[in-house]
Amino acid sequence: MAIQVKPSQLAFVPHALAVAGAVMVLVWCIHFRGGLAWDSSNKNLIFNIHPVLMLIGFIIMGGQAIMSYKSLPLKKEVKKVIHLVLHAIALILGIIGICAAFKNHNESSIPNLYSLHSWLGIGIIVLYGIQWIYGLLVFFYPGGSIGLRRDSLPWHVLVGLFVYILAVANASLGFLEKLTFLENSGLDKYGSEAFLVNFTAIVTILYGAFVIFTVSSKAPPEDDFSYSAI
Repeated sequence: MAIQVKPSQLAFVPHALAVAGAVMVLVWCIHFRGGLAWDSSNKNLIFNIHPVLMLIGFIIMGGQAIMSYKSLPLKKEVKKVIHLVLHAIALILGIIGICAAFKNHNESSIPNLYSLHSWLGIGIIVLYGIQWIYGLLVFFYPGGSIGLRRDSLPWHVLVGLFVYILAVANASLGFLEKLTFLENSGLDKYGSEAFLVNFTAIVTILYGAFVIFTVSSKAPPEDDFSYSAI
C-alpha cells in the first residue's frame, strides 16, 4: 500500500541525513586522515578526495536530484531543469572522485580495478552517465516524441532508482573495504575512527533508503508531485 504522506514533508529526513553524512565524511577525511590534496607527497591525501566526492557529490547530490521531482513545490519545467542539473553535478563530481582514486593508486604503485568495489564503481558511473544523456536527449533537449517520452518514462525512473541503489550499496562496500585495510594496518578496531566510518556507512544507507521512500510516497490528490512531470 502506498505511503499517504506529502513528499515535501517526508524529504526533511533525507535532507537531515545528507547533512550528517557530509559532516561525518569530512571529519573522517580531514581530522582523522589528514586532509585533502590533489597533489601531495602524502598520497593518502589524494585518496581522501575519493570518499568525500563520492558521498557528497555522487550519493547526496544524486539523491537530491531524484527527490527534486517529489519534494519541490515548483512548476514542472523548473523541476525538470533542477533534476537535470543536480544529476549533472553528481556525475561530474563522481567522475572526479573516481579519478582521485586512480591517481592515488598510480602514484602509490597500487594496482587498479582489482576489487568488487572498483568494478561496480566503474559500471555504476557508466550507467549513470548513459541514464543522464538519455534523459537529456529524450525529456529535455531536443526532446523525443510524446509517445517516446511516455514509453520511456517508466524505464527511466526504474533504471535510475536501480543505479542509485547500486551506488549506495557500493559506497557502503567502499567504506567497509577502506576500514578493513586500515584495521589490517593497525587501526584500533574499536577506536573512534572505526566507529565513525561504520556510522557514516549506516547514515549513507539510511539516506539512500529515505530517498527511495520519498520518491515512492503517494502524494495527496491535490498535489502535483509526480514523475509524470518529466
